[in-house]
Amino acid sequence: MIVTIFRSRLVPEATEEYPLVAERMSELALSIPGHVSHKTFTAEDGERVTIVEFATREAQQAWATHPDHIAARKKGRTEFYSEYRLQGCSVERTSAKQRDRVLPVQIEPEGL
Repeated sequence: MIVTIFRSRLVPEATEEYPLVAERMSELALSIPGHVSHKTFTAEDGERVTIVEFATREAQQAWATHPDHIAARKKGRTEFYSEYRLQGCSVERTSAKQRDRVLPVQIEPEGL
């Protein structure tokens, strides 16, 4: 799995157009075969962190080299971000736990 971590801060003037571009990039990421997930978080100090996961490097490259994504990155550098940092990582190990959910049990009457 390939993980991209994108940290950024928006300029105040980006409040109108940025959400539209961000929504389009989200739709684009979802359309790429091999997309696993993506989420964006905003800290209290205004820093934004987006984590994007792709199953393969080829899938990540398809997203990174898509013409719409290239145009959005250029716009981001020139108009949206006061600062940003991009990190691309190959996942070496994954560990996860999800608590068991207790579901209602339906008991059938005897003899059915």
